[in-house]
Amino acid sequence: MAIPWWAWMVLAGILGLAEMHVPGSYLGWIALGALLTGIADAAFGLSLEGQIGAFAAASALSCAAGYFVYSRVGRVRRAAGLLNRRALAMVGARGIVCEAVQNGAGKVRLGDSVWLAEGPDLAPGTPVVVSAVNGTRVIVAALEPAAASASTPP
Repeated sequence: MAIPWWAWMVLAGILGLAEMHVPGSYLGWIALGALLTGIADAAFGLSLEGQIGAFAAASALSCAAGYFVYSRVGRVRRAAGLLNRRALAMVGARGIVCEAVQNGAGKVRLGDSVWLAEGPDLAPGTPVVVSAVNGTRVIVAALEPAAASASTPP
């Protein structure tokens, strides 16, 4: 008394539709397990025990794959979290001194923008890295010669 292959396909469709109404769940991955079980049953004519084993294995593997997909999506969202917090996104940025930093004040080019800078006395053309942001001024430090030669500004 095995379940017909098309019943697995119907179950996959029902689980796929349920995924749209239950956000954030793993029903889509379990639906993939049901779909793969239906394909295996149609191809090999599995017994009931074989179908249940195939469904369990396919669902477990697809849910494991879903874990890695969801973790990657989470990383992209965390990176986008700096969208309206420009100051946090600038820490670690590398640039070039375009107007000498003297007595703790000067200007640096970061990407396509020129920023007021605070830091030690630096000559124009010195590669720098942003260590903090203070309002509209960036706090910079000179890059080490090895770090400066390893990076090329865009």
